[in-house]
Formats: sequence, C-alpha cells, structure tokens
Amino acid sequence: MGLTIFSLGLFKKVVFADKIAVYATPVFNAASIGIEPTLVEAWVAALAYTLQLYFDFSGYSDMAIGIARMFGIKLPINFNSPYKAISISDFWRRWHITLSNFLRDYLYIPLGGSRKGEFWRNFNLLTTMLLGGLWHGAGWTFIFWGGLHGTYLIINHQWRSLRKRLGHDLKNTNWLDKGCGWLLTFVAVVIGWVFFRAESMDAALVIVKGMFGFNGVSVSESLSGKLGFLQNWNIQANGWLPVIGTSPIDVILLLSFLLIIAWFIPNTQEWMEHHNPALHHNMANKSSTTNAYFWKKLQWEPNNVYGLIVSVLILITLKMILDAPESEFLYFNF
Repeated sequence: MGLTIFSLGLFKKVVFADKIAVYATPVFNAASIGIEPTLVEAWVAALAYTLQLYFDFSGYSDMAIGIARMFGIKLPINFNSPYKAISISDFWRRWHITLSNFLRDYLYIPLGGSRKGEFWRNFNLLTTMLLGGLWHGAGWTFIFWGGLHGTYLIINHQWRSLRKRLGHDLKNTNWLDKGCGWLLTFVAVVIGWVFFRAESMDAALVIVKGMFGFNGVSVSESLSGKLGFLQNWNIQANGWLPVIGTSPIDVILLLSFLLIIAWFIPNTQEWMEHHNPALHHNMANKSSTTNAYFWKKLQWEPNNVYGLIVSVLILITLKMILDAPESEFLYFNF
C-alpha cells in the first residue's frame, strides 16, 4: 500500500505537475518584466499554475504518506480534492488540511474565533489568513493572497448568515446552487493563485488584467516572439503560446485532461478507502462527489492487476525523470 501511494504521488509530481508547468512559467516570467498577456494567454497560464500547484503539492503529500506507510506509520491526509469544493470554506477544509487545522487551532480559535459576534469573527478570519499568507513568505504577494482568502471567507460567512436570516435551509441545496458555488469558488481560487505565484504585485496585476480582457483578446500575436529567453527553457514555440507539441490545441487538451482528473476522478484516499490508507481517510468518503457505483467497482486491491498498473506508472515516471532530470521545486521558498 505504501509503495502504491508513493508511486501515485511521484507520478502526479513528475508527469502531471512538471508537464503543465511549461505553460505557466514563461507567461509569469513575461509578466514580471512588464509584457502583458492577452485574455487566452493569461487564463492558460493561471489554469496551468493552478493545476501544477495542486498536482505538485498533493503529489508530495502522497509521497510522504506512502513512505510513512512503508514504515508502518499512518500520516493524516493533506488534500481531499480541493477543486471540487462548492464554497471557499469547503475549499479550506480540503486544501492543505494540516495547515488549515493548524491555523484554526492555534490562531483563529485563540483569537476568539466566532464567539464574540460577527464583527470579531470577520476580524479574526482576516487576521488568521493574513498571518497564513505571511507564513508562506515575507512578500506583499503572499500577504495579499492571504488577505484575499480572508476576504473570500468573510463574504462566504456573511452570505450564509444572510440566507439563514431569510429562512433558507443551508443543508438542502440543489444541483444549481452547488454548481454555481463550485464555479465561483474555483474562479476565485484561480485568481488568488496568480498573486501567490507572481514575482511581484505589478506582475500579478498584469496577469489579472489579462484574465479580465484589459490586455486584449487577440491571440494572433505570438508571445514567444517577444521573449528571447524562451529558447533557454528548451520549449518549442508555436503560435501564441510556448507549446510542447505541434499545435496550440495540445495546451487545451492537456489542461482539459488534468481538469477532468481534478474535478471528477476519485483521489488517492477515495480509491483506497477500503484499506484505511491514512489517518482521517474517511473525510474523503464523507465529502466525496465521486462515490458512484462505477468508481466503487474500481477500488484498489493488493492484487496482480493493480500491481501491474503501479509498475507501469513507475516505469513511465522513471523514464521522464531520466529524460528531463531537472524538476521545478515549488516549495523552496517555504
């Protein structure tokens, strides 16, 4: 079991995260020197980093959990399909769970939590998230990212309070409510990641302006033509974005493929839930949106079939490591 979890994490890091990173890095680097991406370029870069960060960090977490299981130790889960969240509060219950629990138990609750009324609850939320942003790095982009999520949480709680006063049953939501909540949450998180990733506030604002169409919508002018350093990244440029394959459609296909995995495919804990893969693994099952009968039939078992599948994943991962040994380590700043 430990080897399986470790292999899945390594595969996500090397194959998914590193593959999609080449579409994010050049655009963020361009923004840092003042080059303005268009609408499509900005969204491709923002989505690419959103997926890179998720598969990178969740991959590391799976690797840690897997290594621990090899030594008979159970670590708690750290990610529970956060991009399936239907509210920002739900997102923080799913994203970097150990950090979220720490911020709640050692900052938010000692500050007073929600015990002193709505004003102090909102103040404590904002203070906690600002400090959480500062924990990631002593820079304005991290602080702004924390403050942005604090503001998101305040709006979320105020909206819930308003619905309660209007007599709505918050536990009885239909598919349209959930769908709108999911879309709004995902877009808000993607915008937040732009500030988290950017080299400076100016660079972040350049990309956000592009995402809202202020830098133009046309994709006819090649970004790669403006950036001489693209050649140093060993990226084949074709059209309006640095493209690995022969057509910009490759970008859309890869983004769509990884988004489908993040949105609709069971995570590691859900796939292996019958065998108690980690501490609190049942959290994934309780909030799962992928508990359909079809997925239940594909539950992991320690047999030859899944042994062969894991072996193939390991071989693919090792080949990619040998072909491209340099891998971006996102968390050296932390």
